Amino acid sequence: MLRRLSLAAVLVSVLSLAACGSSSPDTAAPASSGAGKSLTVFAAASLTETFTELGRRFESTHSGTKVTFNFGSSATLAQQITQGAPADVFAAASPATMKTVTDAGLAPAPTVFVRNTLQIAVPEDNPAKVGSLKDLTDPKVKVALCAEQVPCGAAATKALDAAGLTVTPVTLEQDVKATLTKIRLGEVDAALVYRTDVIASGGKVKGIDFPEAAQAVNDYPIAALAKAPAPDPAKEFVDLVLSQQGRDVLTKAGFQAP
Repeated sequence: MLRRLSLAAVLVSVLSLAACGSSSPDTAAPASSGAGKSLTVFAAASLTETFTELGRRFESTHSGTKVTFNFGSSATLAQQITQGAPADVFAAASPATMKTVTDAGLAPAPTVFVRNTLQIAVPEDNPAKVGSLKDLTDPKVKVALCAEQVPCGAAATKALDAAGLTVTPVTLEQDVKATLTKIRLGEVDAALVYRTDVIASGGKVKGIDFPEAAQAVNDYPIAALAKAPAPDPAKEFVDLVLSQQGRDVLTKAGFQAP
């Protein structure tokens, strides 16, 4: 009798341990709700500061979602998207660069969300005494421009054509941030960049208005991409940019409402 009781006790213990060591799919512990989602936004370099701020706000209201940005020349970003780079949202600094993506069927129904204008950027002490667009034609004034194939370069060309002026730059840069850096490093006397980038410099460069800038205004379109790996967050991020909250962040940085 004692022997049978002992065997029964051992059997109960083994079964109990087996039950503790396994579970059916229906009773298994749920996966962590913190499992993250990734949202990838390709955006014009001039949007760096504002979109970084909007990205932080988006993450704060979308638990577990990480927003990753690829900032650069809109022309380069458009080319990367058409070549298959994984992206969820594209925000361009001109309709022409967005058209590259829409023509490929990859950006349905883009929406213009802000506009931007040019300024002449000079060092704080303005050693070349630049005061107008015409001053940039002086061969003694070292000028940096964006390359013509990128939106800030196309806008600069349009403004100079409107003024009937020809400027020979000492350097052509691939995006507006690189162009502005030439001023900050003291490598040039002046550059044509967006007003928003002068503001974003925090007083490290000085901006000079010129009338022809009104004829070279850039519209900025945004779209959730057709092949977005994360389509729902993509649409929600675009909605944030188009919201009053998004507009407040952008206009505070110097962008204009469309």
